[in-house]
Amino acid sequence: MSVRRFRIRKGDTVQVLQGRDVGRRGVVERVVPATGRVVVEGVNVRKRHARPRAIGQPAGIIDFNAPLDASNVMLVCPVCDQPVRVGYTRGDDGRKRRRCRRCNEQIDE
Repeated sequence: MSVRRFRIRKGDTVQVLQGRDVGRRGVVERVVPATGRVVVEGVNVRKRHARPRAIGQPAGIIDFNAPLDASNVMLVCPVCDQPVRVGYTRGDDGRKRRRCRRCNEQIDE
């Protein structure tokens, strides 16, 4: 299985484009390149019925954030506060940096 490269990273604010939580925004908790999915805080919340596995571990219904497909979320630009596509530019030091295609501002520091 090939590992996909993402334009979205952990800590980015994203907006959901499709699905049950369309239009909601959240911060990316985890990126799973092997499956092409991202876990967003407060989005796609599911319930799991859990039994106590260890002494002191509570049983009951546990809420957790299920992964979304990365194609269903879009990065929110911190400058223009809009969902945007990501472009790349080379910095003075030669490193690749992400930039907003709408306002042309740099996303990464």
